Amino acid sequence: MTPRRLMLDTHVLLWALTEPARLSEQIRDLVADRRTELFVSAASAWEIATKQRLGKLPQADVLVRAYQQHLGRLQVESIPVDDEHGLLAGSMEWAHRDPFDRMIAAQCMSESLPLATADEAFRTLTGVQVLW
Repeated sequence: MTPRRLMLDTHVLLWALTEPARLSEQIRDLVADRRTELFVSAASAWEIATKQRLGKLPQADVLVRAYQQHLGRLQVESIPVDDEHGLLAGSMEWAHRDPFDRMIAAQCMSESLPLATADEAFRTLTGVQVLW
């Protein structure tokens, strides 16, 4: 069964906006299908802005300046971080230490959302359905 709700990992959001050919065929089809409800974590905005500021995503300044417009272009809804997400992200037993990934994983668990990601680290985490 094809999911109709899907969380996009940060790199998937970036690729969907700038380099859709880098997406897997399955994810490209899901993103293009307007019946799929697309979500992104508010942590992705934080991650993009942080990496842009540090020079790791130098071309992302355009995205940072018009973030909401770019989300609207793809019809992606941002999920805010709440206390439940923060507590789960901080307490889950997962060796992966990246705070952005931990928050995205916690939100997927809390909101029962499969995650579109090419990041292998998520495959080691029980409780998150990974699609690629």
